[in-house]
Amino acid sequence: MAALAMVVALAAFGGGESATAAPTAPPSNTADPKIQGVPEEGETLTGELGKWKGTDPITYSPQWQRCNASGAACVDIAGATSPTYQLKAEDVGRTIRLRVTATNKDGSATATSRPTGVVKAASAAAPRNTSAPSVAGTATVGQTLTGNEGAWQGTAPFQFAFQWQRCDKDGNACANISGATAKTYRITSADAGNTLRLRVIASNSAGSTTAFSRPSAIVSGGTQPPPPPPPPSGGPAGQIKLPSGETSIPDSSVSLPNRFIISRFRFTPNPLRSRAQTITARFRVTDTRGYVIRNALVFVTPLPYGWTTQPAETLTNTNGWAQVQMRAKQALPRRGAIVMFVRARKHGDNILAGVSSRRLVQMLVSLG
Repeated sequence: MAALAMVVALAAFGGGESATAAPTAPPSNTADPKIQGVPEEGETLTGELGKWKGTDPITYSPQWQRCNASGAACVDIAGATSPTYQLKAEDVGRTIRLRVTATNKDGSATATSRPTGVVKAASAAAPRNTSAPSVAGTATVGQTLTGNEGAWQGTAPFQFAFQWQRCDKDGNACANISGATAKTYRITSADAGNTLRLRVIASNSAGSTTAFSRPSAIVSGGTQPPPPPPPPSGGPAGQIKLPSGETSIPDSSVSLPNRFIISRFRFTPNPLRSRAQTITARFRVTDTRGYVIRNALVFVTPLPYGWTTQPAETLTNTNGWAQVQMRAKQALPRRGAIVMFVRARKHGDNILAGVSSRRLVQMLVSLG
């Protein structure tokens, strides 16, 4: 009877083998860790810790490892203990594993992922201009300008080629200056009254990209070229005196040996900042005598093909200006220049014959 009383008493106070305790167990892996991502230099891998059971709470410590091409001989990568890992140059030709250590109050255990594929070298990326070239110095004849290539992204190393260009006072109608291919340029008297800019071509194993500086201030000093002579008195039929003092004549009043000249052009906007903007290009046609030509046919071909829409041939107005519009296409790069082949012709003339004129011009592209 005394023994029975003791068993009852222990049961009443929860003692003895009859009490039910919460199960305890160290971590045990039920599904291996995994790695998501492309095994290529510069890419980021993301680890999955796998599945575990055991006494809660369980904490997890990831460790990335670099292995040989067969996934063996793995060693810890110093500092690589976060859930993600960006592949480096030293990983190329190797494989990567993720080792996870799970810990709770009852112990710890580790599990390791399968190896990735062999890590490939990064694909070469063509140069991309992220900050336009610049020009420093005073725009005065006899002074020296110094160019800076700007900032570039892509696969290093880059090679840079420099070319100084002479533009009109508005920064348009730019043309290469012969022999001016150094990083510095000494301003000559031929530059007076014009602006200057620097063209930079960046090249690497994947290709090349062109970028331009903003035009300098108008070059001062030196002897500026004289203005063109006024048209002769009398002259051809159909003359109209313009408020500017110039004389406008119809295209039919021009014949050889006189020829058309595409004497001026304007772009709006310049540079182009968004593919959503409409490009408006205006071209002025005069002739070798200084007359303004109205009713001339102007055709513009934007290059390379596929960067913009193709405008139709149009006529010059009384003031000698022809205007066309085009829209950028998705293929237009973020930095560079749209080159335009402009042709002006007389009605009835072939574009390659008669009094026709041709000119290459370009506008800048600097998409935000």
